[in-house]
Amino acid sequence: MIDNVQDMTLAELRLALAPAIADSAIFDGWGDDALEMAAEMEGVDVDVARLAFKGGQMAMIRAWIENVDARMTSEWPQEKLAELKIRERIRSLVRFRLDAVAGQEEAVRSALAIMSMPQNAGEGIKIGWRTADIMWRLAGDTATDYNHYTKRTILAGIYGATLTFFINDDSEDKVETKAFLDRRIDGVMKFEKLKAKFLNSDRETFSVTRFLGRLRYPAR
Repeated sequence: MIDNVQDMTLAELRLALAPAIADSAIFDGWGDDALEMAAEMEGVDVDVARLAFKGGQMAMIRAWIENVDARMTSEWPQEKLAELKIRERIRSLVRFRLDAVAGQEEAVRSALAIMSMPQNAGEGIKIGWRTADIMWRLAGDTATDYNHYTKRTILAGIYGATLTFFINDDSEDKVETKAFLDRRIDGVMKFEKLKAKFLNSDRETFSVTRFLGRLRYPAR
């Protein structure tokens, strides 16, 4: 049962009720049946619950993801992650998210299908971007240049691919998913090292301006 329901704003109620809706969505899908079941289980007035989730399926899914975001932020604050190497920070955050939805694979599968629908794809991308942004910020990333966008795009891709693997993984303790995640992260780390070496400021780089200048005024 949710405590102090009467004192909650609709935004607070959405976050509090979302996990119970996800549990119901395992069997009933992301719809009114799951919403009603969750409300009854948590002692929430059904009409109030419907008002909180008047956005329908995507409102429920978004609240569920935001609930996991909040729990992840609480469990892995920046100070705690700072003790780890960067790849371990990202690995720890993604693994936390997988553990948070363990046992809810069918709800995840259904949510991914709904988010991929043409009418929901734009919002789905925004939700994935927001989660990747939170993870990178917790990991201590302060990039403001193009790296800010590439890092989040890559991480959103890694997380999405791992989540898809996760819902189809029948191995004990999801060991195959963990191995899949490790391979993806290691691949990205190798790429980042190569990119850093290529873009090293001490390295002589090609200059279009210098090249054109030499064409116009050849060295003597």
